[in-house]
Amino acid sequence: MNKKSRKDNPLFAAGLVGALGLQVAACIFLGYWIGSSLGSRFGDEKGWTVGGILVGLAVGILSAILLVKKVMEEADG
Repeated sequence: MNKKSRKDNPLFAAGLVGALGLQVAACIFLGYWIGSSLGSRFGDEKGWTVGGILVGLAVGILSAILLVKKVMEEADG
């Protein structure tokens, strides 16, 4: 018999997409928080905040890519 893998489950895919979204959102929020904290300490709060958001977005996208890559490697066997 052909045993179904958990990777074939649509709920697994939905959970993965939700986890990716949460991961990117958390990185953006953390970047915002760090940027606004640095902005209030060193001045130019808008610049630091925008910079923190952009760095958080980049880190979130990179971590999402790495997570998808890991899941795809596990699916290949």
